[in-house]
Amino acid sequence: MELAQRKRILLFPLPLQGHINPMLQLANILHLKGFSITVIHTTFNSLDPSRFPHFTFHSISDGLSAAEASTKDVIALLSLLDVKCVAPFQECLARLLSDDGEEPVACLISDAILHFTSAVAKCFELPRMVLRTGGVSSFLAFAAFPVLQQKGYLLDQDSRLQELVPELPPLRVKDLPLIKTNNPETLYQLVEDMVKEAKSSSGLIWNSFEELEKPALTTLVHDFPIPIFHVGPFHKYFPACSSSLMPHDQTCISWLDKQESNSVIYVSFGSIAAMSDKEYLEIALGLANSQHPFLWVIRPGMIHGSDWIESLPNDYLEMLDGRGHIVKWAPQQEVLAHRAVGAFWTHNGWNSTLESICEGIPMVCMPCFTDQMVNARYVTHVWRVGVQLENGLKRAQIQRVIKRVMVEKEGKEMKERAAHLKEMVSKCLQQGGSSYKSLESLVSYIISC
Repeated sequence: MELAQRKRILLFPLPLQGHINPMLQLANILHLKGFSITVIHTTFNSLDPSRFPHFTFHSISDGLSAAEASTKDVIALLSLLDVKCVAPFQECLARLLSDDGEEPVACLISDAILHFTSAVAKCFELPRMVLRTGGVSSFLAFAAFPVLQQKGYLLDQDSRLQELVPELPPLRVKDLPLIKTNNPETLYQLVEDMVKEAKSSSGLIWNSFEELEKPALTTLVHDFPIPIFHVGPFHKYFPACSSSLMPHDQTCISWLDKQESNSVIYVSFGSIAAMSDKEYLEIALGLANSQHPFLWVIRPGMIHGSDWIESLPNDYLEMLDGRGHIVKWAPQQEVLAHRAVGAFWTHNGWNSTLESICEGIPMVCMPCFTDQMVNARYVTHVWRVGVQLENGLKRAQIQRVIKRVMVEKEGKEMKERAAHLKEMVSKCLQQGGSSYKSLESLVSYIISC
């Protein structure tokens, strides 16, 4: 601990909600181990230092224009950040490393997607570790892109969607981690650079645990001959703390308090996914027809052409008679831990998937893009704690799927398997558990840098 207190760690998160959360959770874990923490962040989706008074924050310019910052093409945005942040990051690093008044810097931990940090860190001979904020299984799918491209899995997919991919069982072609973009080649290059610079880093950190992804970790250790630390689930190391870019609506907790145990469907599709007005209506009516209470997170702007919920049928909320509660954003960890929640309808971002597993909550899976597709397939076909909504959104199908998860024997079996995974989470974090030991190894490794 004394050695750690004389060491500072620099952390650089990708400025998207699903990446900020695990990076700051990791920062909290390392701070509890005695390290001083400095967080470098962009002006885009800028962080609020007042929420983390125990950290030092340094903001750098990202050079994004208003149009660039508001683009819906996530790949275009990430590519811009990887170009425009190089010089500001280099200047920031130079200042931090020359500051005699601070503790010596042990290493940089950057998000894997910010691959440009590799070359900059090498200029200063600063060890660079990488946090991959997704799961190990999805990362292996990204690492396999050259093979997948060569075999034609990434192009002309429509006729092959249900075809299994032998190189990545149990994935089908439709489960490969792609995203709609105006320039697919940019996506392939971004993935290639992320994987290459992760492989050349001083170490890889994962918000996952050995018992959940053991086969994938075994493959990773074989293919990536660098130190690997599976330390997750990060958020279970300490009480919930918020790094949310949007304010939480706490009314959902008081509403949940009034519901029966295991009766509520919690619905949230993350911080980026959007949908059409038609899909939105089918979800609304499917939830209403299910006759189960539901808590639904609808972000402002999530519905194309709507500010919020104004396109709901006029009598929708009255028809529910208190059985539904709609909020703009929710304290998700607190919601999933609530006794009233019986299922989670999710986009299967890794944070949401892991948080659901940690609380033993079965899932209704509706992945939208990239690693969400892989996560959903693992939820339904490896861990078998969920069912996937496929082939479009229809209210009758939604009603059937909710019944399967909430009422039928299949759902009860999912609940039992989910409870077993929850138990495994508890064990991996206890003294002598896999994540406990991996964290101890990580601390020792950073001290030795």
